[in-house]
Amino acid sequence: MEILVFFIGSYTEYPIPGFGGIGHGIYTVQLDTGTGALRVLFSEPARNPSYLALSGDNRYLYTSTELDEKEGPKVRAYRVRNDYSLEFINERPIVGGYPCHIATQGNSVLLACYASGNVFQYRTGASGQLMPKPNRYDHEGFSVDKGRQEGPHAHQVAVHPNKRDVYVCDLGIDRIKAYRFEGDELVPNPAKDCDISKGNGPRHMVFDREGKYAFVIGELSGTISVLQSNKGVFKELGTYDTLPEGYDGNPSASAIRLHPDGRYLYVANRKLEAISLFKVDKGSLQSMGHTYTGGEELREFNITPDGQWLIACHQNSHDTVVYRIGQDGRLHEKYRTQEILSPVCVVF
Repeated sequence: MEILVFFIGSYTEYPIPGFGGIGHGIYTVQLDTGTGALRVLFSEPARNPSYLALSGDNRYLYTSTELDEKEGPKVRAYRVRNDYSLEFINERPIVGGYPCHIATQGNSVLLACYASGNVFQYRTGASGQLMPKPNRYDHEGFSVDKGRQEGPHAHQVAVHPNKRDVYVCDLGIDRIKAYRFEGDELVPNPAKDCDISKGNGPRHMVFDREGKYAFVIGELSGTISVLQSNKGVFKELGTYDTLPEGYDGNPSASAIRLHPDGRYLYVANRKLEAISLFKVDKGSLQSMGHTYTGGEELREFNITPDGQWLIACHQNSHDTVVYRIGQDGRLHEKYRTQEILSPVCVVF
């Protein structure tokens, strides 16, 4: 039996009525790569560790506690032990509300805060510890949806394949905000900001291997914006609907992933509770249908580095579903469990 060990973040409490969960914290999970079966190895308590990020060498794991600013959210560092359990290192305060995404690059941990619409850079030390005095950048603006876009809502930090440029999806202002590393310091790079079609509400983005194209999922519209880089500046080429024809529910797109071979793009939609599949041909997409996941509140999913498996999380029904990815990119369910409570994201 060959195994792959990975981590799942969860919601452990309800910061607002109707939103949250009853998870146990950060789960260490084992995948049987022959059958698709999952086994929980450990759980590490933390408050709403919804999103996770591993260091480049996989020795350290970082998370943020997704809480309102008045609850004192923190960014937390852990050492990954030899058995893949976690050893707490330290934590630092976040002067923002509802940190909702985290990424690493070199000796930096990068955070996006939804409620306060700002971005943070924390540096890390030689032992993985979080250092004090983070850089903070506040977004400004609004867009056309008065209920959801009354102000900035930074939603994801995406590191470009060149490892120098960083892009932040801001749902509230319909803009991808650009940053760059100068040495080890993250600084704004407004010349590379990219506007997205009004009302889309950019949530997450992924890049192709060369970083020439990017694909952005709009939470509020359920559409994919295809971006193309021209002399290092992204522009929106066009949009593609991810919802089935005739769907009359509210769009609520939640995640987007590109297959490691670059040929297939996957998008998750809550309410629809399905993963939509597209064939990728440079800057154009061809719809290949939808896989209904049979759970409630489909959140993140991720694809194993070898491209063989896709693992999807359902926040409200506690379903974690394992799919074998076929040669044609289509998904075939192989395993399902409700042992992992209120799962949100998957990191390898």
